[in-house]
Amino acid sequence: MMKPDRCTFCKGKLIEGKTEFVVKVGEKVLTVKDISAYICEECGEAYYTPEVSEKIDQLMKKFHESTLLMHPVAAGELSLGEAVA
Repeated sequence: MMKPDRCTFCKGKLIEGKTEFVVKVGEKVLTVKDISAYICEECGEAYYTPEVSEKIDQLMKKFHESTLLMHPVAAGELSLGEAVA
């Protein structure tokens, strides 16, 4: 596979790094940490290799089937309209 060079959104330079993948399905939120990716230095957009994308797809399939073993994490969620200054 050829290493991606530039961000398709802002044309920023991509560097190898780690990121996290966050998705909300209904009321459940799944966060996958420490994912290897090429990350844009300008806007932070992450690009995954086909191998990493396949692993994420497998995790999502298990998540939808409720067969994914996860550690529960306390999280807060607040909409901007509910925030009190």
